[in-house]
Amino acid sequence: MSRGPGPEQRLSPTERANLVAYLDGELAEPESRLIATKLTLSPTARREVEALEKTWELLDHLPQCKAPEDFTQRTLTGVRRLELRGGEIESAVTAVIRRIAWTGLWIVGASAALGLGYAATARFWPSPTARLARDLAIAEHLDEYQEVGTFELLTELANSPEFLSEPGE
Repeated sequence: MSRGPGPEQRLSPTERANLVAYLDGELAEPESRLIATKLTLSPTARREVEALEKTWELLDHLPQCKAPEDFTQRTLTGVRRLELRGGEIESAVTAVIRRIAWTGLWIVGASAALGLGYAATARFWPSPTARLARDLAIAEHLDEYQEVGTFELLTELANSPEFLSEPGE
């Protein structure tokens, strides 16, 4: 046997939340029928609705505040300012993104220049080790060369008749 709403059943929190929409005629049909049935069968639920209606009536007795005449204009001006600030924020974000992109490009460019400089230096700068290997024969006979002293002796030897003529001539 199904049990319908009892005579002392209160409105559920969901029904209480929908009560204003019900009274304004804005609630969907299924929920509206449930609340109407409960209000018909439950005096407790009806008292809750009556208390809500009395509260609204009391609110009508409070002094009504009048909005200033320029309220609409000030509100629209404020909205326009916010819209402009939104554009300012977007342009500020765009400027920050642009600045980050330029900084990134500078970092990439500087890194590329540094890498190219290092590669060029490694390729074209003479290596002290390679020079020693190339001049090893000179280094092995360095003591003998130092005994010669200057190039004048070598020039005299080169110009002497013994060195001018080739053997077998």
